[in-house]
Amino acid sequence: MKAEENLLFQIPGSQGPGGRCESVCFPGRFTRHLNIISINAFEDDILTKIFSSIADWHFGKGFDVIFLRYGRMLVHATMTIYKAAVENFLPTPSKSHYVFNLRDFSRVIQGVLLCPHTHMQDIEKFIRLWIHEVYRVFYDRLIDHEDRQVFFNMVKETTSNCFKQTVEKVLIHLSPTGKIVDDNIRSLFFGDFFKPESDPKIYDEITDLKQLTVVMEYYLEEFNNISKAPMSLVMFRFAIEHISRICRVLKQDKGHLLLVGIGGSGRQSASKLSTFMNSYELYQIEITKSYSSHDWREDLKKIMLQVGVATKSTVFLFADNQIKDESYVEDINMLLNTGDVPNIFPADEKADLVEKMQTAARTEGEKIEVTPLSMYNFFIERVKKNLHIVLAMSPIGDAFRNRLRMFPSLINCCTIDWFQSWPTDALELVANKFLEDVELDDNIRIEVISMCKYFQESVKDLSLDYYNTLRRHNYVTPTSYLELILTFKTLLNTKRQEVDMMRNRYLTGLQKLEFASSQVAVMQVELTALQPQLIHTSEETAKMMVKIEEETREADAKKLLVQADEKEANAAAAIAQEIKNECEGDLAEAMPALEAALAALDTLNPADISLVKSMQNPPGPVKLVMESICVMKGLKPERKPDSSGSGKMIEDYWGVSRKILGDLKFLESLKTYDKDNIPPVIMKRIRERFIDHPDFQPAVIKNVSSACEGLCKWVRAMEVYDRVAKVVAPKRERLREAEGKLDTQMRKLNQKRGELKLVEDRLQALNDDFEEMNTKKKTLEENIEICSQKLIRAEKLISGLGGEKDRWTEATRQLGIRYTNLTGDVLLSSGTVAYLGAFTVDYRARCQKEWLAQCKDKVIPGSSDFSLSNTLGDPVKIRAWQIAGLPVDSFSIDNGIIVSNSRRWALMIDPQGQANKWIKNMEKANKLSVIKFSDASYVRTLENALQFGTPVLLENVGEELDAFIEPILLKSTFRQQGVEYMRLGENIIEYSRDFKLYITTRLRNPHYLPEVAVKVCLLNFMITPLGLQDQLLGIVAAKEKPELEEKKNELIVESAKNKKQLKEIEDKILEVLSLSEGNILEDETAIKVLSSSKMLSEEISEKQKIASVTETQIDQTRMGYKPVAIHSATIFFCISDLANIEPMYQYSLTWFINLYVHSLIHSNKSEELDLRIEYIIEHFTLSIYNNVCRSLFEKDKLLFSLLLTIGIMKEKKRINEEVWYFLLTGGVALDNPFPNPAPEWLSEKAWAEVVRASALPKLKGLMGHLQQNADEWKLIYDSTWPHEEDFPGSWKFLQGLERMVILRCLRPDKMVPAIREFIAEHMGSIYIEAPTFDLQGSYNDSSCCVPLIFVLSPGADPMAGLLKFADDLGMGGARTQTISLGQGQGSIAAKMINTAIKDGTWVVLQNCHLATSWMPSLEKICEEVIVPESTNIRFRLWLTSYPSEKFPVSILQNGIKMTNEPPKGLRANLLRSYLNDPISDPVFFQSCTKAVIWQKLLFGLCFFHAIVQERRNFGPLGWNIPYEFNESDLRISMRQIQMFLNDYKEVPFEALTYLTGECNYGGRVTDDKDRRLLLSLLSTFYCKEIEQDHYSLAPGDIYYIPPHGSYQSYIEYLRNLPITAHPEVFGLHENADITKDNQETNQLFQGVLLTLPRQSGGSGKSPQEVIEDLAQDILSKLPDDFDLEVVVKLYPVVYEESMNTVLRQELIRFNRLTKVVRRSLIDLGRAIKGQVLMSSELEDVFSSMIVGKVPAMWMAKSYPSLKPLGGYVADLLARLAFFQEWIDHGPPVVFWISGFYFTQSFLTGVSQNYARKYTIPIDHIGFEFEVTTRETVMESNPEDGAYIKGLFLEGARWDRKTMQIEESFPKILYDPLPIIWLKPGESAIFLHQNIYVCPVYKTSARRGILSTTGHSTNYVLSIELPTDRPQKHWINRGVASLCQLDN
Repeated sequence: MKAEENLLFQIPGSQGPGGRCESVCFPGRFTRHLNIISINAFEDDILTKIFSSIADWHFGKGFDVIFLRYGRMLVHATMTIYKAAVENFLPTPSKSHYVFNLRDFSRVIQGVLLCPHTHMQDIEKFIRLWIHEVYRVFYDRLIDHEDRQVFFNMVKETTSNCFKQTVEKVLIHLSPTGKIVDDNIRSLFFGDFFKPESDPKIYDEITDLKQLTVVMEYYLEEFNNISKAPMSLVMFRFAIEHISRICRVLKQDKGHLLLVGIGGSGRQSASKLSTFMNSYELYQIEITKSYSSHDWREDLKKIMLQVGVATKSTVFLFADNQIKDESYVEDINMLLNTGDVPNIFPADEKADLVEKMQTAARTEGEKIEVTPLSMYNFFIERVKKNLHIVLAMSPIGDAFRNRLRMFPSLINCCTIDWFQSWPTDALELVANKFLEDVELDDNIRIEVISMCKYFQESVKDLSLDYYNTLRRHNYVTPTSYLELILTFKTLLNTKRQEVDMMRNRYLTGLQKLEFASSQVAVMQVELTALQPQLIHTSEETAKMMVKIEEETREADAKKLLVQADEKEANAAAAIAQEIKNECEGDLAEAMPALEAALAALDTLNPADISLVKSMQNPPGPVKLVMESICVMKGLKPERKPDSSGSGKMIEDYWGVSRKILGDLKFLESLKTYDKDNIPPVIMKRIRERFIDHPDFQPAVIKNVSSACEGLCKWVRAMEVYDRVAKVVAPKRERLREAEGKLDTQMRKLNQKRGELKLVEDRLQALNDDFEEMNTKKKTLEENIEICSQKLIRAEKLISGLGGEKDRWTEATRQLGIRYTNLTGDVLLSSGTVAYLGAFTVDYRARCQKEWLAQCKDKVIPGSSDFSLSNTLGDPVKIRAWQIAGLPVDSFSIDNGIIVSNSRRWALMIDPQGQANKWIKNMEKANKLSVIKFSDASYVRTLENALQFGTPVLLENVGEELDAFIEPILLKSTFRQQGVEYMRLGENIIEYSRDFKLYITTRLRNPHYLPEVAVKVCLLNFMITPLGLQDQLLGIVAAKEKPELEEKKNELIVESAKNKKQLKEIEDKILEVLSLSEGNILEDETAIKVLSSSKMLSEEISEKQKIASVTETQIDQTRMGYKPVAIHSATIFFCISDLANIEPMYQYSLTWFINLYVHSLIHSNKSEELDLRIEYIIEHFTLSIYNNVCRSLFEKDKLLFSLLLTIGIMKEKKRINEEVWYFLLTGGVALDNPFPNPAPEWLSEKAWAEVVRASALPKLKGLMGHLQQNADEWKLIYDSTWPHEEDFPGSWKFLQGLERMVILRCLRPDKMVPAIREFIAEHMGSIYIEAPTFDLQGSYNDSSCCVPLIFVLSPGADPMAGLLKFADDLGMGGARTQTISLGQGQGSIAAKMINTAIKDGTWVVLQNCHLATSWMPSLEKICEEVIVPESTNIRFRLWLTSYPSEKFPVSILQNGIKMTNEPPKGLRANLLRSYLNDPISDPVFFQSCTKAVIWQKLLFGLCFFHAIVQERRNFGPLGWNIPYEFNESDLRISMRQIQMFLNDYKEVPFEALTYLTGECNYGGRVTDDKDRRLLLSLLSTFYCKEIEQDHYSLAPGDIYYIPPHGSYQSYIEYLRNLPITAHPEVFGLHENADITKDNQETNQLFQGVLLTLPRQSGGSGKSPQEVIEDLAQDILSKLPDDFDLEVVVKLYPVVYEESMNTVLRQELIRFNRLTKVVRRSLIDLGRAIKGQVLMSSELEDVFSSMIVGKVPAMWMAKSYPSLKPLGGYVADLLARLAFFQEWIDHGPPVVFWISGFYFTQSFLTGVSQNYARKYTIPIDHIGFEFEVTTRETVMESNPEDGAYIKGLFLEGARWDRKTMQIEESFPKILYDPLPIIWLKPGESAIFLHQNIYVCPVYKTSARRGILSTTGHSTNYVLSIELPTDRPQKHWINRGVASLCQLDN
């Protein structure tokens, strides 16, 4: 601690959970460093003063004076409500957020102050506002109806008491009846959002609720217009209320919200809309696959900067499914409380921030000092002002409660809004809203909506029952409801369209048929009418023909004349053309240049020209160009003297040039220059002076002036043109002449052409008439033809499709009915799709049945026998699914339909991989991608699939889905430019509508929280008995009758194809009929298609008939094998239940089917079907038994046999469920009114069970018989082998379970042997002897890709055996690599595997349970790396692991599991030693020179090994501490025997005893009493006597050392030993079996119960009430603490009496214990009532008390005790009474030794008194023990020492006649010892003769923690008890004394 003073503020009343400080107790070691200042809770008057000042200040601003008075009332009223809330609403475990503090008080006041004086004129409105505010602050967090009612009454009272107004008066407008109830207050709204366009927005009352809905819908529409993720919300009251609440908080400074509701209750949608309504920014974090704490911190910084620097008001919406790490909540807690997260900004970022804040402060003109600290604080202030945190949490599970407990700001700094389940009006509104546009009659619509509500409610109840019975979770949320309605809507529309279309097609078909038949008569009339017309027309045509011939001759003559003239004209034209071409050719050369020049002129503009003009002294080239222009224009130059001074006059064109440049029309004049008539003089000048001038080149001139370049080009073009024109002129002249001649000739020609035309026209007219006549004739012929055709077609159509007519008529009628029924059918289907996916078969069927009945009651039209596949299934599709591997039972078909009809993607619970297989086959053709979350590239695969619209199968998911895929699950897409996009992580991706996602999990019973469940469609794909039976039947048929099965499969595929084709053909026929326009009879192709289709369809139908017959025959043959399938399916379900017992017992369907196939191949063959079936069943059952047994722990092997037996018998209907449940549970305990007829031997528990058993069908009258014949039944009770005795009277004929029930009542300890017999009787004795561990066998079953898994149990170490086995196979040494997994070993292991796969070596990974985090990687390696293609066939992967929930299921299912425990039972243990290495190795067995004694000692050692292991089953009687003796102890001891025998002449027994007893086995032993026992047991074997023949190892003549012989003779001897050994063999009394057997029976039954659905018994009281009563009861009996001051006065510390010190120390210890007990019970009572928070410690106390255990919190401060809670309390009270008696009446004569907390101190006290009395050193003193004849009381104190009582003997009894210990009586386990006199004395002189040194323990567990004395903390001392037997006898018996019993 630092040097300066430290202060610790304690604030009772507001600090510490629940307003109490005791629960925050600081240890003294901490508080001593501090000065403590306590700050009390504010007094009422202080609070009133604070808040009144605020109210006065507010109401002083422009309000009416009266408001000042009401301001005071307001504070008073709020105080009343606040106190009442704190008192009434207490934070119980289920309402842990009922914690109130002054912030809530101030929130009410703050809310009232939001309304300005302009809008607050009357007092009633003021009171309404106050009611609204207290409702918002206190009421919104209440979670049940009772609490809400209480609060309403509080408000009602407070309003009338404080404001002197009644609620009725103030709120009259909210209630139509004038009576105000809590529900009316839902209509009280205040908010600032009612007028979207007003500015500023005023917080005011909203009375027009219709308009409010409109406004909300307006906001929603606005939001959806700008949002990338529009929301489809229904603005029902419930939603508006929550949005209004959220808006209210967001409006306030530092307004944060905690929204509590289950996933899908609308928390996030409401927050998003509210944020938009307030025009705030919304911030949410994007959780990606790799999101880390660093990203979280970055996100927080981003938000803080956004609100603190950019001052954007921001809502940070954070949901609990985004909490990847609890530290996030801690940061949120800080942000809420202080607006800051400590050390979030590193120094550099902070400096940058401070700088920005300085700028901000300057611009805002804030007066702040510029230190970094104050700037940072300025920043934090702005963060607080602008940041609103909205937390969306789910109250399910403990996380919510724990978070509130750990982070109080979640309550203190937030306004809490509890989203209850939607009220019915909400459900109704939503349904109304969505269904308003669906065509339904109004009365049916109302019923449909009520059905929807009924679905929602009924599935809630169903889910509860589902959890209670099967422990499977299913949640019903508003989202499920929306899903239901939207599914209903979409399905109804699509189905209606579908049915309607089909119906219309049939109708059209029928119409066309009708039409065809009506046409036949009409057409025959037509035919007769057409015949005469045809004859008349033919005659007319002939006449016309003659006329035409005459006219043709005349025209031909005229034609010849014209042709001659045409020839002449053509020749003249050719000449003219030739000349023309020549001219044009020449011109072609000049024209481009000319056009280019003109173009160049076009590019010039006046500015360029004036630039040239303005040159004073132009460069040469410019002058040159201008000169050429002047020449072209024929202008004269000026004459000027030469500027160079030669005196000559030169011609200067520049002056002239400038003139012409100045002319505005200059460019125009050039363009219109007469180029055809340029004077030759000018051209000559140009050619001489310019054309060849080096400067007169456009390229040169361009450099000087662009204008001149154009001019230059023009001049050059003119020159070219002129040259060409001179040549062209004469040719033009010739052209003119030629054209003249041509003209004259043409005129002549045209005249003659005219004459010809007239003649031709006349001819044409005649031809036209003729043509018309012909057409008419043809048409008539055609008509007659068509008519006959149509008649033929109509006949065809009618005969072909006439048969269909009846069928179609029927179909139309059916479809009509179906259309009506769609409403109900689709409603039930939608319900199934939306709600029932996750349920198992029975539940689904049960629920559908209830729904159907409900639909019938409500008269919703629907089919009478609803089935999902009839309504939504498409038979052709379903057939295809089944071919792809979907099981054929209706449950699986329904699953398929749900997958294809659900609006959400399906998540299939698929432990047997059925769905996986089906989807992989079904989607194979569509480029299915298969991914897992563990794949590195899964993101990329998904993105591609989304874009290309291919299906994706996401397999092996766990209970949580990666947040990354959330947008895909929610299908949250947005449109841009008509394209759909989806935002995935950082990327925006085009979304294809063809994309499909399937998700599967291998978990058997996953718990998906609502957060996940609402986003997917959960589907239970676990295989059903029917589905499995069909698969197995298929397999057996395929193996037995391969040709039949092949044929069947062909037929299935063929008939699927045929049906599909038939359907297609019918579709085609109907399509053709409905598509053919107008008259179908005219459509030849249509008729063709129809008739060919019809033929095809008949052909197919024929085929189909034959196929069906064949199929039926095949089915009959297959059905013969049904018993095999049924039997095997039953076995599978027995096995799959085992996983409930141990997580490692997982078996895959594939594994099961492989074994099944194996059995079909290897079992005995027979031609007789019944025999063959028997052989298969026998072989398969045994094969399964052996295979499963090797992977079960010893404790579960019998259990499995029992499950198998019962399962098979149940299938044959030979088990009565009631009797079976009774056998397991003993029935439900109720009060027993019948008195016990034989209480001296029959326990109350047993008698109660007999009474309950008498109610069972075959056991009526049992109770009466027992009452009359108690003595006969006592014989059964006393028998050693009661399960073999005949029962008295007629009960001796009982069989099977009923017989076992009676045994269970009377002698439950003998259930295990009875069950063994039962199994042997029904299944054969082979099923009660588990096969011994066989590594070779397991190895033979494995392959390189199948991992071998050793499931470890304490004491099993398979490594030695495995390494030896590796050596035998030549895989030893470096060829087997082992690694023990743990931190950081995973990568090394992966490398090892990679190497070994290639090299074909072995890898052993030990202790997989220690590397749970690496297990997913191992799973991935097993699935993806170890694949047949790339693995060497010699490679093997061996794993060892203790049972672990986290071990990958896929490895367990596919691997070969083995357990390698010491087997159960002496015989099995001995056999195992003999059958395993090294004894089984002949070399070792015969390796000793002294063969006879070697084999005897070897046998003796194995026997000893078996005994020390088996004794562990007897609990503390066997060993105080159960040691893990294992194979290696045995092996080393054998080798030592062998070595010593070979090396020594005599057998060195002592050396061997030392090595085996003290070192090899003894090295493990820590307890000295156990060591004594170990050596005592060993002495039976390592002794001279063993050399005799037939040396007996136990009483009786069964167990002896067999005579010297071969290895086989020993095995024979062992095989003939009994399965269960008598306890005497282990040196124990037969009573020892009772405890052990009872325990075994319980364990067996508990195990079986785990595999069965739970029977839920309803009890009246809730657990809370039960515990509350119990706590009260204990508290009332617990006396006050001992007053130590009084005791010290009465019994001061004196030298002579050490007992006083003992007493004082004991009382201190007991006080310490009772304080804890009292404190915890009081706190627990208060926590249940909710007065304090339920801390985790109290929760432990609660859960311990529920099950009757002593809480750990007490045990930590308590003396050792194994008693259950009731016994413990009684014992504690008795101890306290013993000491009270001592205090009140002095030290007792007889000390109750069991009553001491620390017994040793009492013994030391006794010794000390003696030592001080006789002045002997205390070290020399010991005790002698005299057992008196008195049982409980003595008259006077002994001279020395003390009398003690309260000890019990276990394992022996005290014989009160002979005064020594003797064997126990049967079935009496404990015997109380009489009073014992402890006589102190000098230990040196004691004689220890004929005694047994008996240890005394505090409890029957006998083991404690080893203390410094070398004894266990449970050990008290050893007493010497007289006996006439050798001490060894009692040591082996495990005899000890106990201070207390366990009950």
